[in-house]
Amino acid sequence: MNGLQINRRGILTSGFAGTAASIVLPAIAKGRAPGGGVLAARPPMGWNSWNSFATTITEAQARETAAIMASKLLPFGYDIFTVDIQWYEPEASSYEYNGNPVPAMDGYGRLIPAPNRFPSSADGSGFTKLAADVHRMGMKFGIHLMRGIPRLAVKKNLPILGTKYRAADVADTTSICSWNPDMYGVDMTKPGAQAYYDSVFRLYADWSVDFVKMDDMSRPYDAHAPEIEGAHKAIVNTGRPMMLSLSPGETPVIRGDHVRQYAQMWRISDDFWDEWAMLEAQFTRLENWNTWRRPGAWPDADMLPLGRLALGKRDTRFTPDEQRTLMTLWSIARSPLIMGGDLRHLDTPTLALLTNREVLAVNQASTDNRPHFVQDGARIWSARPEGSQDRYLALFNTTDKPREVTIALRDLGKSGSVSVRDLWSGRATGTARDRITRTVSPHGAELYRLT
Repeated sequence: MNGLQINRRGILTSGFAGTAASIVLPAIAKGRAPGGGVLAARPPMGWNSWNSFATTITEAQARETAAIMASKLLPFGYDIFTVDIQWYEPEASSYEYNGNPVPAMDGYGRLIPAPNRFPSSADGSGFTKLAADVHRMGMKFGIHLMRGIPRLAVKKNLPILGTKYRAADVADTTSICSWNPDMYGVDMTKPGAQAYYDSVFRLYADWSVDFVKMDDMSRPYDAHAPEIEGAHKAIVNTGRPMMLSLSPGETPVIRGDHVRQYAQMWRISDDFWDEWAMLEAQFTRLENWNTWRRPGAWPDADMLPLGRLALGKRDTRFTPDEQRTLMTLWSIARSPLIMGGDLRHLDTPTLALLTNREVLAVNQASTDNRPHFVQDGARIWSARPEGSQDRYLALFNTTDKPREVTIALRDLGKSGSVSVRDLWSGRATGTARDRITRTVSPHGAELYRLT
C-alpha cells in the first residue's frame, strides 16, 4: 500500500510509489479512520504561510511552495497545505493589517480570494482550482478564517444566503477582535446566525477545503464558545470532513473537555516565534494539556518557525540545539507539526530536522506520553511506541550551561538494563542499568528509544 507506515522498529517509513502527483495517502493519514469516523486520528502535519509570507502570499507563490512541499515534505507525512490570513485582502502587504480593509466578498458577505492575488479565482470559483491542484499533488488544502462576519458586509447589510435575514441582523458589533479589523462577531442567539456560518462553510466545502484554521476563537474562550460550536455545526452540516483548528491561545485548560468536542486542534499559546523564552514556556503548557490529548483532539503548540522567516528578512533565531529541542518537544508531546518557514529557501539542516523518520514516529505513533518532574533545570518526557513495551525518552536541558539530566529506569516502568538507541543520530549507544544519565547541551535535547 502506498503511504506512511510504522515498521516494527517504530520508524516512520514511506511506501510511496511514483511521483508526488500519484501519491494516495492511507485513510488514517488523511485524518479519517478507515470507513469514516475520527478526523485527525494522528497529529496533523503540514505547512502554513504565516511565518514566512505574513498576509501577502499570492497564487504563484502558493503553487511554487506546494510543489516543493509535495516533493520534499509530503513523503514524510506533511500533507496539509494552508494559506493563512487575509487571502481575501487585495492590499495586504506585511504583518500589519490595513485599518480600513476592503476585502473581496461575494453577494452574501462571504470572503473570497482577492483576484489580483489569486487570479484563478477571478471567474468566481474561489479556491476551487488551487485546491484541486494541491489535491492532485497528494495533499490536503487548508485556509485561514477570522471569526465572525466581515464589517464591510455589515456596512452594506448584505443578505444571508437562503434566509430573509441580513448581515446587520446577526452581527454583534461590540464583539471586535483586538488585533485585526476585518470582522464583527456573530451573535449566535440571533435568527440567521447559524445560517450565516452554514453558508460560509458550505462555500468552502464547495471549494474542496479540507482544513480551516479559525482565528480569534480561543481567547476569550467563553465569549466565543457559541461561535466555536456554530462553526463545528456548520462543518458537520456540509457533510465534508473538514478539520477545524482554533487560534490563537492561550486556550484555558479548564475548557479542555469543551474544546476537544468541537475542534481537532486548538492553540495552547499566543503566536509562537523563534525566541527561547517562548519555547521554554511551551514546556509547562504542554505538560498542563497532556491529559486532554486524544486521537482527533490535539493541543497545538503552534507552527514551527524554522528556516527562512518574516517575508524573507531573516533565518530562524533558534540555535541548532534549540531547533532540536523544538522538534523533540513537539514530537514527544504529540503537538501538530506545521512547518512555517519559507520552503523556497529550505536548507539541508532544516530539511533533515523535519524529516527524521524515527523522530516523526514518536509524534505520529506513540502512546502513554507523559512528563516526569524529577529535576530542576531539566524537563523529561517519556512515551511508549504503539504496539511495543519499549519506551521513548526525551531529556531536555533548559539552562544556559551543559548539565547532566538523569532519570531512574523504575520511573519509566523498566528495571535491570536496557539498550539505548539515539533517535536523532539513528545509532545504538550501548546499554544502561538502573538509570539513564546524559550530559545535555544548553537549551538542548536528547531523544532515545529504550528496549
